[in-house]
Amino acid sequence: LPSKEVRLIRKECFATIGEVSNNEAILIQSGKAGRTRWLGKRPTVRGSVMNPCDHPHGGGEGRTPVGRTRPLTPWGKPALGMKTRNKKKASSAYIIRRCN
Repeated sequence: LPSKEVRLIRKECFATIGEVSNNEAILIQSGKAGRTRWLGKRPTVRGSVMNPCDHPHGGGEGRTPVGRTRPLTPWGKPALGMKTRNKKKASSAYIIRRCN
């Protein structure tokens, strides 16, 4: 896989090996906020500028730090570096070498 992960594939299954074409499409800059709004994307608001009722990083006077032991998602789960894959997932048996 492109992520350097090595997996087993059952012989009844079909697999496509290769790369996605036009992978440079993500390098196109929109140029202005309105052009991305035409595509249906809404602005991304940082958690630190929200109210404490909206995000665990919100609230405080001025530009305050996170104020917790680690960064959290809006739902209170650990973010940035925490592994989120379920250890009991059925397809974990097919992974020979993890990507990280």
